[in-house]
Amino acid sequence: MSGQEKSFERVNQKRRTRAELLRAAQDLTAKGQQPSVADVADHAGISRATAYRYFSTPEDMIREAALDAVASGISIELPKEGDGLASVPLRVESVVRQVYDMVEANEAMFRALLASSVSGKGEAKRGARRIAWLTAALEPLRQTLPPDEFRRLVHGLALMTGIETLVVLKDVCDLKPGDAQEVVLWAAKVLVAGALGGAVETAGEWASHGPR
Repeated sequence: MSGQEKSFERVNQKRRTRAELLRAAQDLTAKGQQPSVADVADHAGISRATAYRYFSTPEDMIREAALDAVASGISIELPKEGDGLASVPLRVESVVRQVYDMVEANEAMFRALLASSVSGKGEAKRGARRIAWLTAALEPLRQTLPPDEFRRLVHGLALMTGIETLVVLKDVCDLKPGDAQEVVLWAAKVLVAGALGGAVETAGEWASHGPR
């Protein structure tokens, strides 16, 4: 085996080891645990010393495991509804619905991520993906709304697209998943309709879709 081939194999081995650690972390957090790096290493059958070379703290590990679950399990694709203002409600609905489904499908993982975030131990910024998805969905409005209002709309919709939303609706409001999704879509519709000033009639079409 040449030196280049050996180097390539080492890189692949590191990727496999990291993937095994992340899968083990996902498995444990899905069971409601908040594992340490050592717990994950033991579960994956990898030495603890090796695991600590990849993740120095459990907060970093949980965060990476959650983000890995998102990256490998969901792909947000905006609908091909056109680029005009009339397309905005359906574009936003598609993103909000898909993100809700993704968060719900990985609820235990995202609750663990939220717990590590509020502990103050994690340093990485959360939520960048949802901001990008929502900004893309609202793109036809960018030239219509003042910049401050456009950003405010993106930020308002961000409240509807994360584990924080699910925690409030399920834990505080005691809603079932289908009812919680209906509230999320309704709130997003109201925000978009308000931004459009009622000028886009297709905002009313959301009511006919309902939760899946």
